[in-house]
Amino acid sequence: MNDALLSVRNLSVSFSTYGQTAEVLKDVSLDVPARSQIALVGESGSGKTVTMKAIMGLLHHPPATITGGQIFYDGRDLLTMPARERLKLRGTAMSMVFQDPMSSLNPVFTIGDQMGTILKYADRRLGRSRGKVERMARVHEVLGQVRMRDPERVTRSYPIMLSGGMRQRVLIAMALLSEPKLLIADEPGTALDVTTQAQILKLLKDLVEERGLALMMITHNLGVVRETSSYVYVMNKGVVVEHRPTAELFASPADPYTKALIGAVPRLTGGSGFGRAGAAA
Repeated sequence: MNDALLSVRNLSVSFSTYGQTAEVLKDVSLDVPARSQIALVGESGSGKTVTMKAIMGLLHHPPATITGGQIFYDGRDLLTMPARERLKLRGTAMSMVFQDPMSSLNPVFTIGDQMGTILKYADRRLGRSRGKVERMARVHEVLGQVRMRDPERVTRSYPIMLSGGMRQRVLIAMALLSEPKLLIADEPGTALDVTTQAQILKLLKDLVEERGLALMMITHNLGVVRETSSYVYVMNKGVVVEHRPTAELFASPADPYTKALIGAVPRLTGGSGFGRAGAAA
């Protein structure tokens, strides 16, 4: 095993439903070094979300069964770690930015209530003691870090009172509350217009660079990959078919599936694929 912050080795996952078993991940291996930005890319059904859920311990057993492999975080195998210790890591050392803010945020509680509760439980897992006033000060601080102009107003707001871009920033702020080392972003900004999505992606990139985080981007969008990641893993039918530095992958893809993905991306000049001048996201 290398010295990566996150290292997945030969991970295999099966799902059993109605008496039938299907292998959905087959010997998946990938590395996320500290302070790096990598992408896991593939079409819907390629296995990238199952990989993410296996890493975060979010697979439901049953129907899912991890049939083989190891998942190391900071040198420790998450799959053999006591459940209490693994739960302590999730949401503290490892955090998620989910795809859809409206399904991730509770519509009947204010943003301040929700973020304060998350921070309270994170503090408890980490053995910290922080009062309500201190927690809210931390919430305001992190909302400011994700470029929210009026954190106090945001904390008093319900999710429906915020724009899509603001709700996505709230999810990023939630993930940063406990100062994680690894941030996993699942299709961030996909439901937003392209301008707002670009702002969210730039914010993520700036934050990971400023904080020295490792970022693992889960996406189907190759334009996003080219703008946000230095290394790419391509998945198809539960298998990593190719992995290379981003510039090399786009310059000379080796696997036919990767070539097809790149060839399907439209260009501003017409046709498809990425031209020498860059990609059209």
